[in-house]
Amino acid sequence: MWREIEPEARHVVEVDGYKVVAYSFGSGPETVFCLNGGPGLPCDYLREAHSCLIDKGYRVVAFDQLGTGASDRPTDKSLWTIGRYVEETETVRKALGLGKVHMLGHSWGGWLAIDYALTYPGNLKTLILEDTVADMPHLISELERLRAALGPETVAMMQKHEAQGTYNHPEYLAAVTILNYRHVCRLPEWPAPVRRSLDDWNMGPYETMQGPNEFLYIGNLKDWNRIPDLPKLAMPVLITAGEHDELTPACALRMKLALKDAELKVFANASHMPFYENPWDYYPALLDFLSRHRAS
Repeated sequence: MWREIEPEARHVVEVDGYKVVAYSFGSGPETVFCLNGGPGLPCDYLREAHSCLIDKGYRVVAFDQLGTGASDRPTDKSLWTIGRYVEETETVRKALGLGKVHMLGHSWGGWLAIDYALTYPGNLKTLILEDTVADMPHLISELERLRAALGPETVAMMQKHEAQGTYNHPEYLAAVTILNYRHVCRLPEWPAPVRRSLDDWNMGPYETMQGPNEFLYIGNLKDWNRIPDLPKLAMPVLITAGEHDELTPACALRMKLALKDAELKVFANASHMPFYENPWDYYPALLDFLSRHRAS
């Protein structure tokens, strides 16, 4: 189960002339390389949820992507592209001498992991796609379905504020809050690592790449779709999702059907963070997958 663990090492890596900070736990021969969601979030919430894998002999590495956490925070919007983040991820992997890794991408980190895997497939032992998607237009249609459950008047209100750009209006924020507690984390009190990441959110990368909130995609990734490319990936893939996930099980199934060697786990009583919401099912599933693909 997750717990907060002090990293054994803190690394500073130069990326495009900026400082990126990475964290390493354990020293096992198999490395789980974590790419957290956002964009714009520090890695705390995903790092603290997976550092416990050291108990099973894995090394765990995570990093604050450029623009987040302890890493530098430039304001140049041209930096906020998935292609640049792919190269940043490869720079961190090489700088830390990680070799071939089990790459674990959550949410936006899953989109990043998919593009990384398509660019550098030889660097991965396995690919773990958690609560993520490979087809943004399909996700947008799924989010419309989730929003519709709020009722037509609430949806009309949200659409009015989106048309006006008044995303900070109290009634709009109230609707988004309900959706967050239904589809992002269903726990009444969100864990401290989640709160820490959210309280330090850099909205610059987020708004440029995604949009103003979790349920409106208008950034430079709104048309991103890698479903046609997924058959190129030959490594074993684990796909996970919560039954109430904002990045829905239908999105997860779309990836599974496109991949050559993929298995899908949907966790009951969970939404976008099964590692916190249903750890009793999440960790056994993850550890079973990893154990079956360890080097002999």
